[in-house]
Amino acid sequence: MRKSKFTEVQILKALKEYETGRSAEDISRDLGIQKVTFYRWKQEYSGMNSTQMSELKALREENQKLKTMYADIALDNKVLKDVLSKKF
Repeated sequence: MRKSKFTEVQILKALKEYETGRSAEDISRDLGIQKVTFYRWKQEYSGMNSTQMSELKALREENQKLKTMYADIALDNKVLKDVLSKKF
């Protein structure tokens, strides 16, 4: 997954500015992002505060670690099955 160059605080600040009435085009221009990115942020992070956003980030990191662990274990299991299935 590609890492964002914007912190959670910056994203939340941009969303708060949008809620106060500033246009998405102006915010996007100031941040140097496309409007599509801004609207994706809005869809994903709307209504969150900073603690919820940091929890989401931690959960995503943990999920990625667990997926990696599962892939390693599944590969080990497959190798062991292949070895045991050979006739000696």
